Amino acid sequence: MWNKIEGAPRETIEEIQLRRLKETLERVYELTPFYKEKFDELDISPKGIKSLKDIEKLPFTKKQDLRNHYPFGLFTVPMSEVVRVHSSSGTTGKPTVVGYTQGDMDVWDEVMARVYTMAGATGADVIHNAYGYGLFTGGLGFDGGAKKIGATTIPASSGFTDRQIMLMKDFNATIMAATPSFALHMYESAKKSGSGYLKDFKLKSGVFGAEPTSDGLKEEVSRVWGIDYHEVYGLSEIIGPGVSSNCKHSKLLHVNEDHFYPEIIDHKTGKVLEDGERGELVITSLTKQALPIIRYRTGDITSLHRSPCSCGRTLVRMESIVGRVDDMIVVNGVNVYPSQVEHVIANTEGVTLNYQIIADKKGHLDKIDILVEVSDEVLSDSVAEMEKIKKDIQRSLANNLYINANVKLVEPRTLERSMGKAIRVVDKRV
Repeated sequence: MWNKIEGAPRETIEEIQLRRLKETLERVYELTPFYKEKFDELDISPKGIKSLKDIEKLPFTKKQDLRNHYPFGLFTVPMSEVVRVHSSSGTTGKPTVVGYTQGDMDVWDEVMARVYTMAGATGADVIHNAYGYGLFTGGLGFDGGAKKIGATTIPASSGFTDRQIMLMKDFNATIMAATPSFALHMYESAKKSGSGYLKDFKLKSGVFGAEPTSDGLKEEVSRVWGIDYHEVYGLSEIIGPGVSSNCKHSKLLHVNEDHFYPEIIDHKTGKVLEDGERGELVITSLTKQALPIIRYRTGDITSLHRSPCSCGRTLVRMESIVGRVDDMIVVNGVNVYPSQVEHVIANTEGVTLNYQIIADKKGHLDKIDILVEVSDEVLSDSVAEMEKIKKDIQRSLANNLYINANVKLVEPRTLERSMGKAIRVVDKRV
């Protein structure tokens, strides 16, 4: 284990959780008008929270709440204390923004050090980091954890497959950090050089996440690269990668619950469910300083398990995410909502709001086609005008949502409807 708290008695963990919860509630009540108003509406006082069970009395926080307070409206520290900001994609130039104090960065490095340790990494390892560096939390989150354990980092970022393979081989990388689909894509590219070429890699383990993954895909990644597969879960609103990960003894992911308090609720009623029942994952940050979040509804479907793990860790475990409660799809690690695509289309002349998103696989990578019905007036226009409309939509999707989509313009009233409503998403990957 990286930190002895991972194997502490349950009473000790729960004492830490309750103390940190009370501190966080006092913090947001005093420093965030949004939470003060919500608490007052429910006649809740931070001092009235006496046990962990009482967390069920607190209001939920949703992604839209962060957007409504763009950019820094939910921060509890002045910008002079914020050392990093990250953001998710947005359609109007106003994405979801998260901030970090130096203390938050230290926590992030700490939980990612635990992730790497579960994957068998030490200071003697060379970590090939193929997650994207930038406003997304992936690349820099993995980077900080690698520094924490003293490992050597290859900051390869995403894309440039052939170069990634060359660096991973020539620099004798022992740990791979990537999305599982990109890991398979790299293997297919490396295989073109022959089986002898693949034998030269020194990889022993990998840490994979950022997209929903079937057991079959996990097993395939492990098999073709000949490495141990370790999964990591996280989301930028809470910290980034590092909320949970699995050890070699189980597919269930250990939640770093001394920093993140998890609940499972019925996504329709909001009722807290029992351990083992599947529902929506809700997380409360217990140590975040810049952006504390109370009962954040992640939209991810999973379950919690408190049975002992043979690794000795006593942290609660969660199963891999099995789905979403909303209509969000993940394309190569990027979250895409139909409503975001619709916003782009709505701001494009010459097309209607009848569209369809088709997600599929090209090899091991995701690809996305977007069919958009043109307006009746456009049908008689020139081919050049149609091409301009297509490129305008593709450019806007790339600039606002960070996705490369193949836009296809189709005739009016050609997309299938169901009960009078357009079928917005067709996911052929499932």
